[in-house]
Amino acid sequence: MAISAGGSLNTVPNPVQATLASNYVDFTTAATEGWAQQYLPDLMEKEAEVFGNRTISGFLSQVGAEEAMTADRVVWSEQGRLHLAYTGTVTVATSVIAITGHAGTNATYGAGTHGLRVGDTVLVAASAGASVTIPCRVTAVSTDDVTCLPYTQGHITEFSVSNGAAVTVLKYGSEWAKGSDTPYTTANEPSFTSFVNKPVIIRDMFHVSGSDASAVGWVEVSGEDGTSGYLWYLKAEGETRMRFADNCEMMCLEGVEIANDTTLDTQTLGGALPQGGTQGLFDAISTRGNASSGITGVTGGGDLAEFDAILAEFDSQGAIEENMIFCNRSVSLAIDDMLAAMNGVGAGGSSYGVFENDEDMALNLGFSGFRRGSYDFYKSDWKYLNDAGTRGAINSRDTANAIRGVIVPAGVSSVYDQQLGRNMKRPFLHVRYRASQTDNRRFKTWVTGSVGAATSELDAMRVNYLSERCLITQGANNFMLLN
Repeated sequence: MAISAGGSLNTVPNPVQATLASNYVDFTTAATEGWAQQYLPDLMEKEAEVFGNRTISGFLSQVGAEEAMTADRVVWSEQGRLHLAYTGTVTVATSVIAITGHAGTNATYGAGTHGLRVGDTVLVAASAGASVTIPCRVTAVSTDDVTCLPYTQGHITEFSVSNGAAVTVLKYGSEWAKGSDTPYTTANEPSFTSFVNKPVIIRDMFHVSGSDASAVGWVEVSGEDGTSGYLWYLKAEGETRMRFADNCEMMCLEGVEIANDTTLDTQTLGGALPQGGTQGLFDAISTRGNASSGITGVTGGGDLAEFDAILAEFDSQGAIEENMIFCNRSVSLAIDDMLAAMNGVGAGGSSYGVFENDEDMALNLGFSGFRRGSYDFYKSDWKYLNDAGTRGAINSRDTANAIRGVIVPAGVSSVYDQQLGRNMKRPFLHVRYRASQTDNRRFKTWVTGSVGAATSELDAMRVNYLSERCLITQGANNFMLLN
């Protein structure tokens, strides 16, 4: 029987030391495509990490806390203001000043009612026409009107030029005659505002077939979560887990609630009650907090003037002394330049950043914090607002509505917890997640399939991720959104 050689053999030896087509193994065929001509590839085993630390989670862990809950909603109430101040319009008739327009002018104190009573002493201030402040005594009240008599008759002449103008009324005390009885029939009840937020279910998964799970790659991979090795599916699963953790935080930042007139299919998200969506940090500050469009690196003290305006707004709110600024690169550099302009140049060289620098020292061109008035600000760059893979990409596209940072108060707030039935001290920001003795849904993972511990006939490994959570933003009036 004859032996026939394969027609594709290419191993004929040659006595000459030369790289000929007849004396080396051909790796250029389609079956082995990807190899170099006559030499093996110079393989760099380590995967290059060209984007640095890609995860953005960690913001909420710095400024807030986490608590478990068992309900479908979180309801909390926040204190109203202690003192009585209202807005309205003034009508001057002889020696009587009638203040109207209380209904709906200040939601903090309720609509259609006010707390002023006969005998109260008030300050009535107007800026239109003649800018005056008149001390008065309340002589008559109704649902929406307050009639006041000024302590000085000459104030009527001053105030008459402001007839119909907007005014602010502030109670500062009361005055009664000797031996008089207290004629009050109603008491001023403390005011508060209730807020509601609901958790949303966040899900993701990773899938790898049994064949791929048993394959070894050429490149050594690693991840920010500590995964490493030559198995690509380890890296893919690790990155899916990190991306899901980031999504849990991003949902708490970017989430919005579904409006009643939305065309989004609410049945898919749980029906009419509760409505789908959740209120994230940015939406809560936009709705109930403050916003500043300054701090842009304007020369001539522009940024400092903007900070002074921020301080004035904080003074009118909770006046919390310590605040954290989480911002993008442009705001961070603008603050550095502002502080450097205030610092000036020292004798014989710059004293920018670290004071008393000499020529042999590395010059510090940045600041981590400063104090202005009675407020301390600590600045931190926020990767989420800079990275082109997260909010940075949105900000670069929609520059008019870009979010460039947030100012978050440090410390805790006192709120009434509806579930516990008492006042609680909690951070202004904290995450609520669903949990019970049976199931903890803070960050839930489970594996199905036949790879590893077999749980089904599926020839694959499926890793499931689930979380049910929401962000509680208490005292949003103490926050500032930099847009």
